[in-house]
Amino acid sequence: AHFTLTSVASLSMTLGVLSNIVALLILANSYARLRRRSKAAFLLFATSLVATDFMGHVIPGAIVLKLYLSEGVPATQYARPDALCQFLGGSMVFFGLCPLFLGCAMAAERCLGVTRPLLHASLVSATRTKVSLSIIWLAALCMALLPCFHLGSYSYQYPGTWCFIKVLEDTAEADVAFVLLFSGLGLGSLALALVCNTTSGLTLLIGRMRKQRCNRQRARSHDIEMVVQLVGIMVTSCICWSPLILDVFSLSSVGDDLATYRMLMITGVRLASWNQILDPWVYILLRRAVLRKIYLVTKRQVDLSSIRRWEPNSLHSAEKTTVICYFGLIASVPKLKKQLIQNLCKPKWNKMGQFSDVGMAYFRFQTLTKQTMM
Repeated sequence: AHFTLTSVASLSMTLGVLSNIVALLILANSYARLRRRSKAAFLLFATSLVATDFMGHVIPGAIVLKLYLSEGVPATQYARPDALCQFLGGSMVFFGLCPLFLGCAMAAERCLGVTRPLLHASLVSATRTKVSLSIIWLAALCMALLPCFHLGSYSYQYPGTWCFIKVLEDTAEADVAFVLLFSGLGLGSLALALVCNTTSGLTLLIGRMRKQRCNRQRARSHDIEMVVQLVGIMVTSCICWSPLILDVFSLSSVGDDLATYRMLMITGVRLASWNQILDPWVYILLRRAVLRKIYLVTKRQVDLSSIRRWEPNSLHSAEKTTVICYFGLIASVPKLKKQLIQNLCKPKWNKMGQFSDVGMAYFRFQTLTKQTMM
């Protein structure tokens, strides 16, 4: 069992590193091409998110893997964390809050760009984006360093291979406040991202419907692409982080069933670690080029299946209907009634050597209409 857990941890860490490296290369290339466009701020946020996920996967993952290889810390040492546990616990909090904060900031930036494009163009710049990123990282760092000021504490968690906020045993009021603050910031970020992404999506949908009615140009495809990516990031964060955040929130008033709560905690943190693996793939797979290829392949399959369902009888009846419609149009013009029979009854062969009533009728109708107009 120990060998299996170590193998799974090594495999997930390798997968996460490779995923983040691929996403970073794609984002760096996109940012170099679109540095001066409206998408530059979004790409800078996305690059920072992937870079943070990469560091959050490597640093805590290496420590956890080391603890796995040493078979963890004995249960008697859980309540006496050392410097390694303090660093690992702070890393878990920092790299846990950063993606949530960055996802919220990206959603707010896109909401402003979609709903107020002129205000977005005047307010958002590369310098201000970098300042916002610094504030986000500083806020997460301050949150992670609170136990250094005796505002909460970290401790080893079951099965002794990772550290997090102390919530199960011998919790003080400062620990409960720390837990509630962590959970509140995480849930608040997810809720705000949900509101902003919903607003952006509805705005794009309404604008697209209005432009189609007025026969105007459709919404810009890169706006839709960014909102789709944000929705994917938000859904991934909700699925991966909500169980741990809610578990930590409920564990602030834990009862006597410690075994159940320990299993909930270890399941929640394992699920949260997949957020740093899935985030890069959300961006890789939900790019406009990939979505366009999927759409073309799907459309081609639908067209082929619809062609196979056509029958010769239906095509023949459709051709007859079209010819009758052309006859009716020509016959409705008074000056063309005399020439209707002699022009439409002349045989006309197409390039394939097949007689085409539809092509002949359309050609004769166009010719006679031009002659009448003259």
